[in-house]
Amino acid sequence: MNRTSLNDAESGLSLRNPLFVLICILFTAINMRSPITAISPLLDLIRHDFPVSNTMAGFLTTIPLVAFAILSPFVAKLAGKYGMERIIIISLMVLTIGGWLRPFGGLPMLLIGTFLTGLAIAIVNVILPGMIKREFPFRVGIMTSIYSICMNVFAATASAVSLPLANTGLGWKGSILIWTVLAMVALILWIPQQRYNQPAKLMKHSVKATRSVWRSPLAWKITIFMGMQSMIFYVSIAWLPDILQEQGLTNIQSGYMLSLMQFSMLPFNFIIPILAAKLKTQRPLVLFTVMLYLISLLGIIFVDGYLWWTATCLILLGIAGASSFSLSMMFFSLRTHTANQAADLSGMSQSIGYLLAACGPTLFGILHDVTGNWKLPLSILVIATFVILYTGMMAGGKGFIHPEEKTASAG
Repeated sequence: MNRTSLNDAESGLSLRNPLFVLICILFTAINMRSPITAISPLLDLIRHDFPVSNTMAGFLTTIPLVAFAILSPFVAKLAGKYGMERIIIISLMVLTIGGWLRPFGGLPMLLIGTFLTGLAIAIVNVILPGMIKREFPFRVGIMTSIYSICMNVFAATASAVSLPLANTGLGWKGSILIWTVLAMVALILWIPQQRYNQPAKLMKHSVKATRSVWRSPLAWKITIFMGMQSMIFYVSIAWLPDILQEQGLTNIQSGYMLSLMQFSMLPFNFIIPILAAKLKTQRPLVLFTVMLYLISLLGIIFVDGYLWWTATCLILLGIAGASSFSLSMMFFSLRTHTANQAADLSGMSQSIGYLLAACGPTLFGILHDVTGNWKLPLSILVIATFVILYTGMMAGGKGFIHPEEKTASAG
């Protein structure tokens, strides 16, 4: 491989059909949350088949988050050594195998399959921001928007239709298998891309970036920003129905409110990355996000019993969540020079982020058990919002995680 081809690979100049790459990325995005969100509505049916406690049943939704936290830091090094395409293909194979194991073989296979699913999603989650930066270097904003909205649409869809599908006679096993078919489709689409696979280990500056990202102060600010917004999102998913029911809403109403929050995210998953790419700094978007977090969380704490106000707060919380997640994804590209730096920063940030996401709901529940109400746990989320403000303002300014490597990446 000559020097020109190396530079082309890193800058995103590709000989492949960009439309087909887009299709591959979108079908991959479909599988990034739906295998997880499809499980929660089916927990009662799973408990009916297996004599497990509520804690063990809830653990099924936590296993993938733990897998994300464990594996994410190592993904960029794997992608650099073996190439992004090859690692994505292997990951989709693991995702497919995990999906087929979950319905068969009893509880042990359900747990093993869920863990494999989490590992596969963790790997692809880390690589795709770097892939987008490499293949679409001048369209990072719009591509991140399309990727995010596709991922969230199917996450919400999986949550909404998994139980109705199971009730048609498929059972929870058949319902889960439907989402495995989508993973197989993504795998089939990616296999021809193997011929474009280019390991980055030949690029010395990329190896250097992989070694040093954990020592970058800016990278840590982006990581903490990612972690805090992940924690708020997964705490909301886990506990908002219970919070709203204690405030007087019915089971059905609280379920509708949670769906309303998730669907309110969709337009801003599309809008925020485009705005972030166009603005010189992302600080105005950070301020907008934090303002919505504060209004929604304080509204939930101090005003309850009014359905219209609850709906308003949940919509604002959804918009804030979509904005903070989209900014996190954009920081991976905007604060790095190369695709491999973006993948490495993504791995670092998602590792810490999903560790907090896995611990957050449990700690939130413990605080409720100790205090007997939701005000103190929700107040902790308000404090987390101020952490988001500080780290977001730092991450949203101009700069790169490795400014000294700009010349090396261009040379």
